[in-house]
Amino acid sequence: MVTNELTTSRATPLQAARARGRVRGRLILLGPAFVAAVAYVDPGNFATNSAAGARYGYLLVWVVVVANLMAMLVQTLTAKLGLATGRSLPELCRERLPRPVNRAMWVQAELVAMATDLAEVIGGAVALYLLFGIPLLPGGIIIGTAAFAVLALRSRGYRAFEVAIAVLLGVIVLAFAANLLASGSDPGSAMAGLVPRLQGTDSVLLAAGILGATVMPHVIYVHSALTRDRIPAADDAERRILFRGQRTDVLLALSAAGAVNLAMLLIAAASFRGGGPGGADSLEGVHAGLGQTIGTAAAFGFAVALLVSGLASTSVGTYAGEVIMQGFLRRRVPLLLRRLVTLLPALAVLGIGLDPTRALVLSQVILSFGIPFALIPVVAFTRRRDLMGNLVNHPLTTAAASLVALLVVALNAFLLWQVVAG
Repeated sequence: MVTNELTTSRATPLQAARARGRVRGRLILLGPAFVAAVAYVDPGNFATNSAAGARYGYLLVWVVVVANLMAMLVQTLTAKLGLATGRSLPELCRERLPRPVNRAMWVQAELVAMATDLAEVIGGAVALYLLFGIPLLPGGIIIGTAAFAVLALRSRGYRAFEVAIAVLLGVIVLAFAANLLASGSDPGSAMAGLVPRLQGTDSVLLAAGILGATVMPHVIYVHSALTRDRIPAADDAERRILFRGQRTDVLLALSAAGAVNLAMLLIAAASFRGGGPGGADSLEGVHAGLGQTIGTAAAFGFAVALLVSGLASTSVGTYAGEVIMQGFLRRRVPLLLRRLVTLLPALAVLGIGLDPTRALVLSQVILSFGIPFALIPVVAFTRRRDLMGNLVNHPLTTAAASLVALLVVALNAFLLWQVVAG
């Protein structure tokens, strides 16, 4: 009786959560990173990783691994930022940056959200076509509309939304695990692919696409809001406990996402390298090729994973759009209008008949250009003790994050020069 009174009337939210039991008390700390992680296995990843494996075999395995390690560092800092400050990254940008800079940041963040939705809706529409023969434009409308059902779970609290997204991520993991086991991928060649090297400008473009599809700018924004809105910390000691939980959350979720990305490349390398059937220049080609090289079940699993990916990631993308506008501008718009704004470019691409896979790959390159605008403020804010308190970055952490930002900026500058030079 005394324990119940303490739990209900005097315990902090964290104490009340941990009083549910050892296992449940730890599980309650997990969730935000799984919402972020589903964006790291969106349809853009299907296109870029499959193209990389088909064209270059195991050459770019190291890019996938490095990009995933970078994503872990970035999402850990982002989660810590929301936890320590009680504000999202866009909110801090609005408060701390000059107004013209803040407005420019908002514009590019909205463009990033549109590029994200482009990949997610197109991928989901292609999946509906592969599974049920639904034309692409109606399929895109179905995916855009279905996202509302997932987003509606937020009205039941953050936990229902997190669990639903984690379940969808689990479906993707299982589908690719099964296909990888059946693909006959060469472990020795995969290990050799860990040695960093490139082969010409096309491989650099694909590496940038992998980076853009792995380190996602919009979830850099949204992850800080996810940790901000969860369990409030009563003091510094509780913040440290919550941060340890978030580090575990990031490790588990991003490891799952990284394994899926790696499996995509390895399956394509084993099935398509050297002129395998179907080709991997399109999602339809990957689907057909998997059916010929591995079997009908593998093609079905690929299409189901693509459909789940499109549905889950577009739901997260719409939520990210809300966080972006509310944070940078302190304004809210109706969810339907928000959905339409980011959905229209994808529907336009489907309506005029552009190659969906090419649009997917290019959208990931656009995303790579948006990374510095989200990453640099994260590094700058998390190194400030006046903002972060006892969760301020260790100097080595700041140095590593700064190196990541520098590499991304340098890669994007090289790509821009390549485009200008033709």
